[in-house]
Amino acid sequence: MTIVLTIIHVIVCFFLVVVVLLQSGKAADLAGAFGGMGSQTAFGPRGSATVLSKATTIAAAVFMVTSLTLAILATRNATASGSVLERQKAPAAKTKPGAPTGTPSVTITPEGGTPRTIPLNLPSQPGTKPPAGQQPPAKQPPAPTKK
Repeated sequence: MTIVLTIIHVIVCFFLVVVVLLQSGKAADLAGAFGGMGSQTAFGPRGSATVLSKATTIAAAVFMVTSLTLAILATRNATASGSVLERQKAPAAKTKPGAPTGTPSVTITPEGGTPRTIPLNLPSQPGTKPPAGQQPPAKQPPAPTKK
C-alpha cells in the first residue's frame, strides 16, 4: 500500500509542477508590464476558470491527501515509540578526564599459556597521589652541559 501511494504521490508531484509552469500569470497583458491591473476591481480582472486552473486545484488536493496519508502510515509503522532522547543510553559515570580509574595494568597472554596481568609503574601526574606503598619519583638534577 505504501509503495503504491508513494508512486501516485511522485506522479502527482510531477504533474503539479508541469501544470503550474504551463499557466500564464494574471497580469500577462501589456498593462501588467507597467503595473496596471486591467480593471478597477479590487483583485484585478477575474476570468472563468480554465482547464489548467482546475487541473492545478485537483492536483494540489491530491498532493495534500497523499502527503498526509504517507505521513500517517509512516508513524503507524514506526517500530519504537517515544522520542529519540528516551532511547539513548544513560550517560557514563563522570570521571576526571585523563585520571586513571584504577591501577594501570597490562594483560599478557603467551602463546599457548595462560593470561597474566602485570601492573604498570607510571609516573604520577601533578595533583594526583601515588598509589599506596609507592614513593613519588625523586627529581633528578639536570645533566651538565659541555661548552
